[in-house]
Amino acid sequence: MAPTGASASYVLQPGTSGQALAAPGWLRDNVGALIGVPLRIVLIVVGAAIVRAVAKKAITRVVQRILQPSDGGNEPRRTGRGPAVLQRDRSRANERREQRARTIGSVLSSAVTIVVGLMAMAMVLDQIGIALGPLLASAGVVGLAIGFGAQSLVADYLSGMLIMMEDQYGVGDSVDLGEAVGEVEHVGLRLTQIRDLNGGLWHIRNGEILRVRNDSQEWARAVLDISVAYDANLDTVYSVLEKTGNEMRQDPEFEGILLEDPSVWGVQSLDADGVVVRLAVKTVPLKQWGVTRELRRRAKTALDAAGIEIPFPQRTVWMRTDSDATAAAGGNGHGNGNAETPAATAGRR
Repeated sequence: MAPTGASASYVLQPGTSGQALAAPGWLRDNVGALIGVPLRIVLIVVGAAIVRAVAKKAITRVVQRILQPSDGGNEPRRTGRGPAVLQRDRSRANERREQRARTIGSVLSSAVTIVVGLMAMAMVLDQIGIALGPLLASAGVVGLAIGFGAQSLVADYLSGMLIMMEDQYGVGDSVDLGEAVGEVEHVGLRLTQIRDLNGGLWHIRNGEILRVRNDSQEWARAVLDISVAYDANLDTVYSVLEKTGNEMRQDPEFEGILLEDPSVWGVQSLDADGVVVRLAVKTVPLKQWGVTRELRRRAKTALDAAGIEIPFPQRTVWMRTDSDATAAAGGNGHGNGNAETPAATAGRR
């Protein structure tokens, strides 16, 4: 059979089937699907990998910025600190920065990987002809059910992330979280562990933490209330307390712990037994309690040396003997009415 026109591209030979001749034509008609779809899938995977790599690099920069001290590595801005205090503060600050950076970097990296992976998977499924509508609807229903069942868990993780990003507290800080008061031993995305004064370890879900008092950031204050007698000269009391505080700051044992000279704030209250005078001083974090105890001891010694009385609760006790009770009862029985109970003993305690 000879070709009938110039456009004929093949000649059907005797014994040649039509299916063999149709194969090249099918390849020509579907070459776009055979090559274009895999190529687009490869481009999607490569693009997702590039996006993830760029995001990871940005996260690494964020982590490195967190790891850098806020003052550029110079000495802390607080003045009047000794070398031991500076070294301890620097070590605790580095530990907290490392923990924050490690946790934040891990969470952000996982989130980027999940988001980019899901987007790439959805684009690949679309290329191979799988309808995404039913999948998205099913995923939405499942996600809604999981959200209702695990909403407290989600709240814990979000709260933990915010606690670390805002640096509300870290390992080694002394905090008050309500019932749990003590030193932070671990901060995670879901739980915070607090060791209290009695040695008990508290496990608190981050989603249940409504307020935080941190006694370990920047500085603390030692506040001391001292009661003196009403007949004491307050100007003399102020002078004695200020002198005692200044001597304590100049003591080498407390060098670098007191950040300023102690100051007398004045009369805090007028109690039944005496006048309460308040003395306060700034200290390094977590040292305010020890400073308060030592300052109280020194103030007691100084006030005693100056002859200023520190009052104690005073009460007058009236005691009645059996004979007094009998005499009073007899006088009342005769209608006398003017018999009084004698004060057998009057004293203080």
